[in-house]
Amino acid sequence: MYLKLSLSRTNLNSSLFFLNFFPPRIRPLGLPRATASEFPATLFKFLNFYSSLPLPLDHSDYILYSGFDFDSFFSSLLDHSVHKRHLNQIHAQLVVSGLVESGFLVTKFVNASWNIGEIGYARKVFDEFPEPSVFLWNAIIRGYSRHNLFGDAIDMYSRMQASGVSPDGFTLPCVLKACSGVPVLEVGKRVHGQIFRLGFESDVFVQNGLVALYAKCGRVEQARIVFEGLDDRNIVSWTSIISGYGQNGLPMEALRIFRQMRQWNVKPDWIALVSVLRAYTDVEDLEQGKSIHGCVVKMGLEFEPDLLISLTAMYAKCGQVMVARSFFDQMEMPNVMMWNAMISGYAKNGYTNEAVGLFQEMISKNIRTDSITVRSAILACAQVGSLELAKWMGDYINKTEYRNDVFVNTALIDMFAKCGSVDLAREVFDRTLDKDVVVWSAMIVGYGLHGRGQDAIDLFYAMKQAGVRPNDVTFVGLLTACNHSGLVEEGWEFFHSMKDYGIEARHQHYACVVDLLGRSGHLNEAYDFIMTMPIEPGVSVWGALLGACKIYRHVTLGEYAAEQLFSLDPFNTGHYVQLSNLYASSRLWDRVAKVRILMREKGLSKDLGYSLIEINGKLQAFRVGDKSHPRFKEMFEELESLERRLKEAGFIPHIESVLHDLNQEEKEETLCNHSERLAIAYGLISTAPGTTLRITKNLRACINCHSATKLISKLVNREIVVRDANRFHHFKNGVCSCRDYW
Repeated sequence: MYLKLSLSRTNLNSSLFFLNFFPPRIRPLGLPRATASEFPATLFKFLNFYSSLPLPLDHSDYILYSGFDFDSFFSSLLDHSVHKRHLNQIHAQLVVSGLVESGFLVTKFVNASWNIGEIGYARKVFDEFPEPSVFLWNAIIRGYSRHNLFGDAIDMYSRMQASGVSPDGFTLPCVLKACSGVPVLEVGKRVHGQIFRLGFESDVFVQNGLVALYAKCGRVEQARIVFEGLDDRNIVSWTSIISGYGQNGLPMEALRIFRQMRQWNVKPDWIALVSVLRAYTDVEDLEQGKSIHGCVVKMGLEFEPDLLISLTAMYAKCGQVMVARSFFDQMEMPNVMMWNAMISGYAKNGYTNEAVGLFQEMISKNIRTDSITVRSAILACAQVGSLELAKWMGDYINKTEYRNDVFVNTALIDMFAKCGSVDLAREVFDRTLDKDVVVWSAMIVGYGLHGRGQDAIDLFYAMKQAGVRPNDVTFVGLLTACNHSGLVEEGWEFFHSMKDYGIEARHQHYACVVDLLGRSGHLNEAYDFIMTMPIEPGVSVWGALLGACKIYRHVTLGEYAAEQLFSLDPFNTGHYVQLSNLYASSRLWDRVAKVRILMREKGLSKDLGYSLIEINGKLQAFRVGDKSHPRFKEMFEELESLERRLKEAGFIPHIESVLHDLNQEEKEETLCNHSERLAIAYGLISTAPGTTLRITKNLRACINCHSATKLISKLVNREIVVRDANRFHHFKNGVCSCRDYW
């Protein structure tokens, strides 16, 4: 047998590549076999050899070798191939030598092509081979499956069966992985049947593939049946069922299986630990999560990328954002999942500026975002409350492929509504092509937040006309809209219509109805409604009743509601403050004092009120009587001017809004120094005439400031948008969008 190797200068590089793989007994001129470090020296010797040959060399001059092991030679070449040009050279030699008909070498060639990502080349060589064996079929199916080309893998499996080749234990796991990846449960079930017919029901690798298939297709109970039928479970078996439960929203069951695995003395690998960390993250069990973190360190796996991502997500979701950031900073090149874990962790724990800043850093580094990234950033923008920032985010989304993403658009609708522009929210809603119930509900909730009850109702009927069936969130939005607009009869009808859609009322629905009845003055009806509830009234229900009692100064009923709240949620400061406000509005100062003593005994303190105003995209914060701002003198001069103009216009302060036992003059001075009044004054001296002022208040607006702001909007000819703890108020020309119903 002879190998013909051309030595023309034009293919010297090709010759050098081949040379290093010659067996010692046939290497030309006794050149030693080159290791990686010796390879340059070998090249130099071969170059000297080639240069010493008499010139010119005919293109037909060849070196002949006999007794050559072609399989070993070409296998070695293929194992070391890293470029397509190497494959081209080898393929040419196989064709010239007639070895292209060797099933062993063609299978090796297909595998080598997959290894360097030459998918088309692998398929071309496969298609040219007559009557592929099961090994060659396995190579092509495995390659497609490895590269997540699951549809192609399933198609090749179908062709394999049609050609009469029977699959083996190496074929079936790859096919099951492909069925899981699409996913196509029906195809997977047919493969499951073939597994029984072919006698692979005891093959642990095949059965592990079935466990993963059923879990990824949402049939976790079927996955459990396959798992329980395994006599010889390995770590992959345990990991598959643990991750299956976790992926299907059953973290407690996943953790139970993990404990069972440890009882069987099975040592977890990093994949199992990732699944367990995700389960502890879902149930927000930080202490147990820390114990798994310790296990990770003991096993020396703390730098495994997937574990770093899981640890970052766990600590971030459990509120330990600084610890999470330390893991994030350990990675030189964090992938998108790491960015997502950190941005969403910041957003969900109230670190809104950090979340937005990290998102902007990600964009500046040209790191590709995904839908989860942008939704987390949108959530953070909604919490910041800055309309300028919200507009920036909207403009960014419009330039990306997520412009028509229904999940992203739903988040944008929510963001614009919470940042004060329900009209921009409606623009996003109108451009969304495939509106599902979540999109419709988000817009209805947005209208409810701004007290536009009739718009919410009209949209609900349009939703029904479009053939979209409402869900429980839809009715929360509707009831909130009716509540904020004083539409008592409409809200009552909507509540009772829920059963027509098979929707069972939750605490949030009942709380909306209690609020609806209570705020409209129907306190006894609200109480009777609570007493007839089919479920035990919760904090939100009794809180709504207490709030209504404060408005109408119904002390007896308010005290009863407060007693229920104290028993259900004894360390919530807000309940004590509400009761204290009820007493104060009724001038029961001795009872106010008792509530304050009770709060001190429980170690509770009232949250300080503050207001934020957005000026040129930046937020400024103010507290009652705040004199710390550099421009406080200008602000107080503006406040005095506003107070004079208010009195000249006939405004009478609502002194009962002061919840302290003060004299008349002290009460009036306190009222004009409320944080939202300071924010308005700062806005007036910092912006051009006619500019809309946008203010966010952490507490509910008091009656006096609400009345004053209405008149101020008319006196200064400005629109003033205030977002308090419950809703939005749009003040313009002396009128508020809530129509004094809030």
